[in-house]
Amino acid sequence: MSAEPRMWDLTATDRPNPVLRSGLVALTLFSLGHFFVDIYSSALGAFQPVLVDKLGISLTQAGILGGLLAFSASVMQPAYGYLSDRFHTRLFTALAPAVAGIFIASIGAAPSFQWLIPLVVLGGAGIASFHPQASARATAGITANRGRWMAIFISSGTLGYAFGPTMFSALFAHLGAHRSYWGALPGLLMTVLLLICLPETPTLPERKQYKFNWDPIRAVWKPLTILYFLVFLRSTVQIVYAQFLPLYLHRERGYSIEHASWALSLYLISGALGGFIGGHLADRFGGRKVILISMSSCVPFLVLFFLSHGAVAMIGLAFAGLTLLFTIPVNVVMAQDLAPSQAGTVSALMMVSPGAWRGYFSFRSLAG
Repeated sequence: MSAEPRMWDLTATDRPNPVLRSGLVALTLFSLGHFFVDIYSSALGAFQPVLVDKLGISLTQAGILGGLLAFSASVMQPAYGYLSDRFHTRLFTALAPAVAGIFIASIGAAPSFQWLIPLVVLGGAGIASFHPQASARATAGITANRGRWMAIFISSGTLGYAFGPTMFSALFAHLGAHRSYWGALPGLLMTVLLLICLPETPTLPERKQYKFNWDPIRAVWKPLTILYFLVFLRSTVQIVYAQFLPLYLHRERGYSIEHASWALSLYLISGALGGFIGGHLADRFGGRKVILISMSSCVPFLVLFFLSHGAVAMIGLAFAGLTLLFTIPVNVVMAQDLAPSQAGTVSALMMVSPGAWRGYFSFRSLAG
C-alpha cells in the first residue's frame, strides 16, 4: 500500500524560493534607503523660507537653488544609470544616503548664498546616484505583481520626501537652523546599514561586463519617448510644488514656516499613497489606463487648491498629490519591461525630473 502524501512533506516546488526571499530582503533594504535618501530630496523646500529670512536671498536666488538641485539630483540621473549599468558596484546605492545627508543637512550652516551652491549640487549628486541602480535592483528576482512591489519601493521614497520638511522644521525649532547638520545622522546610519547588509551587484560575463549596449533602447525608442514625455509633464508640477510650496504659502498666504512645511508633508504623503495605489491599479487594469486617469484627474484638484483657501485648499492639495503620483511606479515598470537589459538607464529616465527647470524659469519670471 502506497503511503499517502502528508501535508508537512515539502516538495521542491513547495519550499520557499530562495531567489524570491533574497529579492524581498533586497527590496526592504532598497526601500529603506529610498526613504532616507528622499528625506534630503525635499529638504530644500523647508530650507527656502529660512534662507530668505536668515541670508536675505531673493526669490530669484531661491529659484536658482531649486534649479541647481533639480539638475544635480534629477536631470543627472541618466548619467548615473549609465554608470551603474557599466560598472557593477553597490557603492552607487550604498554611499548615497551619507553623501546626500552631509551636504544637504549643512545648508543651514552656510554663511552666504555662494556657499549654498556647492552644498546643493553635491547633495543632489548623492540623491541622483541612488535612484537608477536602486530602482533597477529593487524588484530583481520578483516576477509576479511587479507593479505592486515597485509601488512599495517608490512609495517608501515618497514617504521620505514627505517626512523631510517636517524633520528639518522640527530640527530648526529645537536646535536652530545653524545646527541643521545634525540632520545628516539618518543618512550616515543608513549608509552603514547598506554597506553591511546589501549584497554586491550581480556581475555579467567578463566579455560583457564593461560594455553598454544601446541597441535594446533604440529598439523601443518610440514608446520610451512617449513615457518620458509623460514623466516630463508630471515632473513639472510635482517638483515645482515640492520646492516652492512652503515659500509660496509663507509669503503669499501668511502661513508660518511650520504650517507651510506641514502642508508640503500633506501633499507628499498623499503622493506616497497615490504611488502605492497606482501600482496596484496597474497590475489590475494596465499601466496605460492608470496614466490616463492620473493625467486627467489631477488638474481639477490643482485648480481647487489655487482658487480656494483654508481646509478646502488643503483637500484639493491632498487629492492633487494623490492622483498626480499614480504614475511613478507604473512608468518605471513599463520602461524596465521595454528594455530589461538596461534597467538602470531606463529607470533613471523615468524618474528624472527635467520639468523642474521649466518651473524654475517660470518662478524666476514671476519673482521679477
